[in-house]
Amino acid sequence: MKYLAYHFTVTPPQPGSDILIAFIEDKGFESFDYTDAGFTAYLPEGTHSHIDFSDIEVEDFKFSYEVETIAETNWNAEWEKNFEPVVVDDLLCIRAPFHEKNTVTNYEIVIMPKMSFGTGHHQTTRLMCKSMSTLDLKEKRVLDMGTGTGILAIFAKQLGAKEVLGIDIDEWSVENAIENCASNKFAEIHLKKGDIDLLAKELEFDVILANINKNILKSHLPVYSTKLVSGGKLLLSGFFSTDTAELQELGESLSLKLLSTSTENEWAMMVLEKR
Repeated sequence: MKYLAYHFTVTPPQPGSDILIAFIEDKGFESFDYTDAGFTAYLPEGTHSHIDFSDIEVEDFKFSYEVETIAETNWNAEWEKNFEPVVVDDLLCIRAPFHEKNTVTNYEIVIMPKMSFGTGHHQTTRLMCKSMSTLDLKEKRVLDMGTGTGILAIFAKQLGAKEVLGIDIDEWSVENAIENCASNKFAEIHLKKGDIDLLAKELEFDVILANINKNILKSHLPVYSTKLVSGGKLLLSGFFSTDTAELQELGESLSLKLLSTSTENEWAMMVLEKR
């Protein structure tokens, strides 16, 4: 399968790139790769005959783009050229197999991202990992919704989770996550392709992790609430700090009490508790 690479030039690159990604992430793109000038968004060729960006109205930045057709076989080489290790304070290092082993952080995750979203470079992944480290996950049952490369699922196991389920709607992401979990010696992590309806037959979780986007989170929140044990924690990210109040209000209506928020640049994450 060939992929289309949309090379976006954004002025200024930040926070313009983050804001633009939030606008276009529901247009079928499978992954995003930041560049000095903006970012590149990847789309399977034939998925859409034409992507319409005319509905995007912004005042704080300008953007333009060029489209390139690339072969799937070139993808790993591109990642190896551009993928740099991610260090989250002294907590966690996320690196690829071709990087040197990290000896500074307390934890290390080795992934080969391929075409899956979630390399650890995005602010939301770092926010989630920092908050996860403050929780007691020992012997807990954890759900990682929208698992991508499996980073959060793997980190949950490193923090002591007894059982972890990762779900993603993208088949490539699930295959990639399976490989990454196995290479990090957590092949027992359950990984499934599908959406929120998969939770209908699942038992309750002690912790739910969801790093997706605001609209999907809003549609999922009622299910998350029913699938959390009393006192269970829900960690949400993938939205801007300006969206926090809206998500908090919806959460309160579903017996989900806001415990804390944190931000990095324009991005935010929330920790909620099931009453």
